Amino acid sequence: MPIVKLPDGSERKYDGDVTGFDIVNDIGPGLAKAAVGIVVDGVDKDLSHTITTDVDFRVLTGRDEAGLDIIRHTLAAQILARAVKDLYPTAKLAIGPTIEHGFYYDVDFEEPIVPEDLPAIEKRMREIIKEGLDVTREMWERQAAIDYFLNKGEIYKADIIERAPEDQTEISLYRQGNNGEDIFMDLCFGPHLPNVKKANIAFALTNVAGAYWRGDSNNKMLTRIYAVAFNSDKELKEHLKRVEEAVKRDHRRIGRAQNLFHLQEDAPGMVFWHPKGWTIWQVVEQYMRERQKEEGYLEIRTPMIADRSLWERSGHWANYKENMFTTASENRDYAVKPMNCPCHIEVFNHGLHSYRDLPLRLAEFGSCHRNEPSGALHGLMRVRGFVQDDAHIFCRDDQIVDEVRRFHAFAMSVYKHFGFTDISIKLSLRPEQRAGSDEIW
Repeated sequence: MPIVKLPDGSERKYDGDVTGFDIVNDIGPGLAKAAVGIVVDGVDKDLSHTITTDVDFRVLTGRDEAGLDIIRHTLAAQILARAVKDLYPTAKLAIGPTIEHGFYYDVDFEEPIVPEDLPAIEKRMREIIKEGLDVTREMWERQAAIDYFLNKGEIYKADIIERAPEDQTEISLYRQGNNGEDIFMDLCFGPHLPNVKKANIAFALTNVAGAYWRGDSNNKMLTRIYAVAFNSDKELKEHLKRVEEAVKRDHRRIGRAQNLFHLQEDAPGMVFWHPKGWTIWQVVEQYMRERQKEEGYLEIRTPMIADRSLWERSGHWANYKENMFTTASENRDYAVKPMNCPCHIEVFNHGLHSYRDLPLRLAEFGSCHRNEPSGALHGLMRVRGFVQDDAHIFCRDDQIVDEVRRFHAFAMSVYKHFGFTDISIKLSLRPEQRAGSDEIW
């Protein structure tokens, strides 16, 4: 006899097993109409989820962030995916998660689509919503699910299941269709809306891009369809307007217009600085150099390429090698440095230091290179070659707090000088593998 505890502290008792549908209808028809999902003991669930024991229970509507996420998820995995299959029967579906403001779906088309194809897909999506078919969760035996998708030619879905943990013997699929019809079936963990007509919110397909399957450049390049979705047309229009304004301010566009820099495929992720852009660079670098001197930093210069042995000692060879550019010469392996830390430690270690020498603040405008995935590159914001205005402070235990405070004040003053006042800080807490004792941390 389950007891369902609601957010206001009230309780509802039921004689036997009860579904989310039963509970929201019991609470009231208005809530039942608005409901898109439920939260059971802190976990988002479908409205069809069956409750057999005492639980904490909350109803999700489109006004909740989690509820809106369910709507966006259904738009992606049930409506966009089906629209693509209806219009491009030979296309193979990969994944379709939600993201900030919307969702995307990765698809393997025989011929990649272009932005001009999106209006037709969007039109088909709206037709599917009007059909108002039910969406039902089914649990399938693992091999049966693999066979189903292989028979449909959906090799990416089968691959996802095959890579699932071996102890996952049942797989959740979502069927779109009334009375068991197999209009469309997708692999998904859920939750989803119980009916596609509940996804009738403001949305727009915005762009297409390339994306490697599983983010691996050794795999096939798929087509990623991006979309945004909001509860109202007003929110959608405001978002699209913000995006339009952001495009006008895109640094890549400004860089071309003002002849500051450019990027090209001959050197992906590397920047070609033009005279005007390099002049700006020099002004900023000289400003930082003077500020560092004022704060007691000593500028150094370290090699761009170092032997494998250095990166093995630092742990980079074992844990970061896939992101490093490597080379070989005279039977020795080398790597282009992805960061300055190991080289700065070598400078510190090259000689004896008295505690009276501390703190020692070493700084470098160090040229670093990282083998970032090509799909992640984005103008100057995500590159493969960059100069890191980097510093390391070597100090005694009793100097740590003062040095951290001093550096923080220094960093904030630099931001303020360049007009940045609303600063968000992400704090990295103590990792599992760490240097130093717990007391020092």
